Formats: sequence, C-alpha cells, structure tokens
Amino acid sequence: MKTLFYLFSALIVMGLAFWAYQENYQTQAALKESSELKREIGGLRQTLATLEAEWAYLNRPERLAELATINFDALKLLPLTPEQFGSVEQVTFPPPKYAITQPIEIRGRLEVGGEYP
Repeated sequence: MKTLFYLFSALIVMGLAFWAYQENYQTQAALKESSELKREIGGLRQTLATLEAEWAYLNRPERLAELATINFDALKLLPLTPEQFGSVEQVTFPPPKYAITQPIEIRGRLEVGGEYP
C-alpha cells in the first residue's frame, strides 16, 4: 500500500513538474509576443507622427492658397466669404418619422406636451 502511495505521489509530482514546465514556456512565448507587439506599436506611433507632420506641412494655408491660385483656371476656387453661409432658420429639416402620441411620465411630470401633475 505504501509503495502504491509513493508511486502515485511520484506520478503527481512528475505531472505537476511537466505542467509547470509547459506553463513556463507558454509564459515566455507570451512575453516575447508582447515585446514584439510593443515594438511594433512604437514603430507605428513613430510612423503616425511622421505622417501627421507631413499632413500639417502639406495643409499649410499659404501653400493651399498658392495651389488654388495656380490652378484657378481648372478648379475655379474662390475664398469663402460670410455671405456664402446661411442661418439655421433657412435649413429645412425633414418631418419626424414617428409622432409621439402617448408621452412617458418621468420623475413625476409629463415630458412631451403634457402638463405638470
């Protein structure tokens, strides 16, 4: 009986050692993947910063004005003036799709077209 117990204990210890060994390698693989992803994210952030700087350089107002002047014959671009903008009252909004017929009471009062109780 003792021999069986010792054998069973030895098998459990070997099984746990194998499990710990596997977990160790999985952890090392996850850490390696994590460091690779961090390195990739750093590179992508650097690329994004470069692209944002290039975008800001290309969208300089004086450069765009010069391009509009050079290409006026083809594009017919004019500067914006305040007279070109309308007011909110001039906007026609579409009618509501669904009419609210039964209002819902919230915190002791009617919200849509109702009166306070």
